[in-house]
Amino acid sequence: MKYIIDATNARLGRLATTVAKRSLLGHEIVIVNCEHAIISGTKKSVEKKWHERMELGQPSKGPFFSRMPDRFVRRVVRGMLPYKQTRGKDAFGRVQCYLGVPSEYKNNTLEKLEHADLASLKGTRFVTVQQICQYLRTKPLHPAKSG
Repeated sequence: MKYIIDATNARLGRLATTVAKRSLLGHEIVIVNCEHAIISGTKKSVEKKWHERMELGQPSKGPFFSRMPDRFVRRVVRGMLPYKQTRGKDAFGRVQCYLGVPSEYKNNTLEKLEHADLASLKGTRFVTVQQICQYLRTKPLHPAKSG
């Protein structure tokens, strides 16, 4: 079975867990509008968290995090899968993420995940994945150490 999920105003963590579970069950998953997924928290705290994650390790050896919203979402989904095992690799291969809605899926009905929707977060601050990726593109990582 193939699911086409709209990530607009969906909380990223809940979206990723649902996608991971379904892909482990053998379903094909297509996530559209990845740039409009949200991460709850103040902009400053979310930016700080992801900037610290990006600074781990060495710039040439990783870990590597993409700064493109669709790849960013796919990486979060990968974190919910046992991607080093065969079944996890197969499940991860069944997940596709897109910016916007591709022409091949325009006429299909898009599924909204009710439990992941922003409407259940009344009055909570949030940041979109697009804003985080834009911040990470402009912020220098691993600044040169003066010594």
